This record gives sequence, structure tokens and C-alpha cells, in this order.
Amino acid sequence: MNSWLIYALGFIAQLLFSGRMILQWFLSEKNKRIITPIIFWHLSLLASFLLFVYGYLRNDFAIMMGQTLTYFIYIRNLQLQGQWLKIPELFRIFLWIFPLLIVIYGFNNNEYDAAKLFRNDAIPFWLIVLGSVGHLVFTLRFIYQWVYSERKKISSLPLGFWLLSLLGSGLIIVYAIIREDPVLLAGHGFGLIMYIRNIYIQKNEVKG
Repeated sequence: MNSWLIYALGFIAQLLFSGRMILQWFLSEKNKRIITPIIFWHLSLLASFLLFVYGYLRNDFAIMMGQTLTYFIYIRNLQLQGQWLKIPELFRIFLWIFPLLIVIYGFNNNEYDAAKLFRNDAIPFWLIVLGSVGHLVFTLRFIYQWVYSERKKISSLPLGFWLLSLLGSGLIIVYAIIREDPVLLAGHGFGLIMYIRNIYIQKNEVKG
């Protein structure tokens, strides 16, 4: 596939990610408290789907790993909000097995092997580690959010979510600069502003 098409796919995914955050940010500013609309999770799942494919096409393990972990948390949040069963059953089944299908397809077509995930000639091992740590921290925000929401029995975005977002995004930006990845740089650079603003809103909400 042409590189510009691959980048276009990545930018579409990042635009969806940014769109969900802008909407969430706008609603939170309007209500003076953290709001998590249902469409936030729909856009998250769609963007994760596309970014996973982008990571696969770029042979970038760090991106694939991060999206696989959060992908299913987005599905769980849709379940907590009572929206998952509203999606047609066949499409739900496809969404559940999609990451596995991509991996199986890649191995069966000899497009990559397990060793190449960690030994990519275009990416030094230390950089893969940096990218993986950044994506892991960024992913931990949703694991934290998931545990928090399970305890509260309602889908919400607590303060810890925004703090982990800020830290993980910062690491990924460093990775993106070194990797010269405009998709990651654009998406996470824009996100930093909203993470800081949401931390400010939530702290004021707690004080109030």
C-alpha cells in the first residue's frame, strides 16, 4: 500500500480520537464538570480499529500493542453504558475477533514474524522499548478508568485517567519525534492541551 494512504488512515484515526476529546472537553467546559458522552466510546472504538490497522501496515508493534489493550476496554465501556447490545450481533462478533484476525492474516501471509515485532531494522530496539513504555502508560489510563468504572458501576473518567494520559502522551511524543511519525505527533501534541485542561476542570470540580 502507498505510504500516503497509510498515513491518511492514521490521520483519520487521530482525527477521530481528537474529535472525541474535543467533544468531551466542550461538554465538560459547558457543564463545569467532567462529562463522558456515549459517542466518546463509539468514536474511541472506531479510531482504535483504524489505528490498529495503521500500526500493522507500518509494522509498528508499539502502536498495535497499545491499541489492542484499549480496544477491548472501549467495548467494555459501551457495555457499561448499555450501548454494546444495540450494535448488530454479527458486527459485534467481528469487532471482538478483529485484532486476532489481523495477527493471523499477517503470520499466514509471511508479512512478519514474532522476531520482527521486536527487531525492526527501521526502529532501534531502545526506541521500540520507549514507544512501548509510552503506549503502555497511555494504555494504563484506560485500565485505571475501567477498574474505577467497574467499582462505580458507571462509565466515567476520573482524575487519574487524565494524569496517566498526560504522562503517556509525553513519552509517545518523544517517541514520535525520534521515529518521525507525523500521525502520533499530531494526535498526542494536540491531546496534551486537553489533558491539562481536564485536570484543571476536575480539580475545581472536587473543590466545589
